[in-house]
Amino acid sequence: MATARSGATPDATPTSQRQRGASNRGARPASTGRADGRRGAAHLEQFQADCDARLAGMAGEPRQWVEFVEQVAAFGARYSVSNQLLLSIQAAQRGITPRYFLPYGGKDRTSGWLRHGRQVRRGEQAFRIWAPIMRRPSEEQAAQLAAAGNPVLRDADGRPVKQVVGFRAESTFELSQTDGAPFEPPTVQRIRRRSVVGRRLPQPVDGDDPTNVLNDLITLIEAEGFTFQLVPPGSGHLGAANGVTVFGAARLVQVRADGSAAQRVATTAHELAHIRCGHVSAALSGAQVHRGRAETEAESVAHVVCAALGFDTRSYSDAYVLGWADGDMELVRSCAETVRRVSRRILLDLTPGDTDDEPGDEPGDEPSNEPSEVPSEVPDDAAREKLGGAAAGDAADAVQPAGTGAADALVGATR
Repeated sequence: MATARSGATPDATPTSQRQRGASNRGARPASTGRADGRRGAAHLEQFQADCDARLAGMAGEPRQWVEFVEQVAAFGARYSVSNQLLLSIQAAQRGITPRYFLPYGGKDRTSGWLRHGRQVRRGEQAFRIWAPIMRRPSEEQAAQLAAAGNPVLRDADGRPVKQVVGFRAESTFELSQTDGAPFEPPTVQRIRRRSVVGRRLPQPVDGDDPTNVLNDLITLIEAEGFTFQLVPPGSGHLGAANGVTVFGAARLVQVRADGSAAQRVATTAHELAHIRCGHVSAALSGAQVHRGRAETEAESVAHVVCAALGFDTRSYSDAYVLGWADGDMELVRSCAETVRRVSRRILLDLTPGDTDDEPGDEPGDEPSNEPSEVPSEVPDDAAREKLGGAAAGDAADAVQPAGTGAADALVGATR
């Protein structure tokens, strides 16, 4: 584990060396070396085993899936599935309820906790997550990536563009590990209250939709080329449903008009999720869309969005959850990443300007504000030992190639 601004784990470094490491961020005492790298890799291997066990639980127990969805909502869907599981496992091991994570911050104090006037306390152990490594692959590496099923984009001159070629362990710290200026985690609900209510937009009288999010959700649906209608129950294409998405010649979303404001928001978010998850486009192309998976993804996205916005989500149903997956961990991982990715995109659309410098987003997410310490090239074994943790100068780093293990980025794996 990394310690705040120290060069190695506390049990391996004398006090005098820890103090020197604190004054020289990223410095490594002479006593550390391959052993620290192996110890860090062993920690991450154990975390990966724990992640696999958590995925297996999610595949077989609906309640564990619901708990995962609630954790995604709590962090505004900022983290990949692997990182979400890593953080929750480490937090449980430490007996804390995490609220917000950021890296230590750069020397210019424009990133991480330093940007917010807060300092990580000396001796605090960092949480570990995966961060992508960007580089321009050689032609040989491009061929290997393509053979592994990873698309290789090229520029106008035909050269491979910079892309994710691997992942390395990154350090981040929880709010409770810091001292300094007052800090309130910027939840989606708070950001919308500040940006929407601050513009003095009309507010609904019932108070069930305090930031007027329904209108924004409708705008997102219309931007996808669909007409939105609030209709009486049982009319139009609804039947007995609360909402329906019609595709083909008529691209139409209908939602019951007689529900509460919160219910209309939840149903509208559910229908938007069907569109954003690719269920409509897949059906239009003739692909087979499993109804159980489609409903699990749409309902889970709606739950994340509504919970992040501060709505009461206790009525969330797990009726569809994962019975269709038959315990297939990779299918569950793919479904979970689709939920996380689509939720994040919707929340970003609803909270413009939400761009804090938090590591751990998967490639393809916007904004992508990776710490500057993430290397631009994949290190060899010797160079890898010299790489300090981005937030704490930890020597115990591990690198995984893209498309393997905890580094799997299933962005785009929609159905």
